Amino acid sequence: MTRIVAGESAVPQRKRAVEAALAIGLVLLIAFGAVVASNISRDSSAEAAPAATPADELKLGYFGNLTHAPALVGVKQGILARNLGSTRLGTETFNAGPAAIEALNAGAIDAAYIGPNPAINSFVKSRGESVSIIAGAAAGGAQLVVKPGITSAADLKGKTLASPQLGGTQDVALRAWLSSQGYKTNVDGSGDVAINPTDNAQTLKLFQDGKLDGAWLPEPWASRLVLTAGAKVLVDEKDLWDGSLSGKAGEFPTTILIVNKKFAAEHPDTVKALLRGHVESVAWLNNAPAAEKTDVINSALQESAGAALPADVLERSLQNVIFTVDPLAGTYPKLLKDGADAGTTKQADITGLFDLRALNEVIGTAGQRISAAHLGQD
Repeated sequence: MTRIVAGESAVPQRKRAVEAALAIGLVLLIAFGAVVASNISRDSSAEAAPAATPADELKLGYFGNLTHAPALVGVKQGILARNLGSTRLGTETFNAGPAAIEALNAGAIDAAYIGPNPAINSFVKSRGESVSIIAGAAAGGAQLVVKPGITSAADLKGKTLASPQLGGTQDVALRAWLSSQGYKTNVDGSGDVAINPTDNAQTLKLFQDGKLDGAWLPEPWASRLVLTAGAKVLVDEKDLWDGSLSGKAGEFPTTILIVNKKFAAEHPDTVKALLRGHVESVAWLNNAPAAEKTDVINSALQESAGAALPADVLERSLQNVIFTVDPLAGTYPKLLKDGADAGTTKQADITGLFDLRALNEVIGTAGQRISAAHLGQD
């Protein structure tokens, strides 16, 4: 029934009712259209960004050094390949970090075990686009070893020292320490103390031939110069780290695991699989019987570096290295500053350098959560 109010006809009332109905219908139609458009948009986005799939191959770089033992053992024991599943594992060995970074940025490798300073340098140069640090691998295990006649920093003026490669972690550490002793060094080798970046094996020979006065080296090369070439330790780098930055006195990052950011974005499951293998390799190194550990490491060094280590060299080296998945993120502002002071990198914001989310997922409740020290995600 249509209600008629005094002074008003029935026709306008019906007209307003029809108009109201049309308005309500229009609102419903718009709302339905928005829902449909939203669903179409979501479908289009899904089509534009297909689900990530495991990579066909992961190409991994590392060095034939004891400080890269998680890689050496992970490859030798098949731990990394097993955790990668259907993804093939390809490997390439390097002498020092800058060369590995070049290969990573060129797409020749997808991930690498490397020292922290080359990773920082790549991150800074690319404005955060190149690499992410996804785990630690080794701490400690670097020393300045010199001729027996050198007894203090005062004896180094005019001397020639070596480091593995310009801009590498030991190169930066050496330059930073010399600066703290009042010496000036330049990247071209000039200065109060000459620094010649040299391949580790060549450094041993040059030292034996009397053409070098010393070198800042990672293990096992520091031990090789001490035990086979008569060098003495002038500086053990662990004595320079009091734990105020990391909470772990005497520990400093020597080797970390990094990944190309583009590869990680395209294949997150592959990166997580790599981390599962890495965590297992570090655990193996920390828990294996001593005899088995030395046998496996020496066999891996024979394959990757071309020579096994004498028993005393390997024993001394292992005493100086800590295998850990913690990259000790709190130390990186100092590492950056040391690199900038040495002239091998620029001072910059390194927030975003770390992505430890997958590592912490792999560790789960069984381990202590690893912190990115506000320099990325954890």
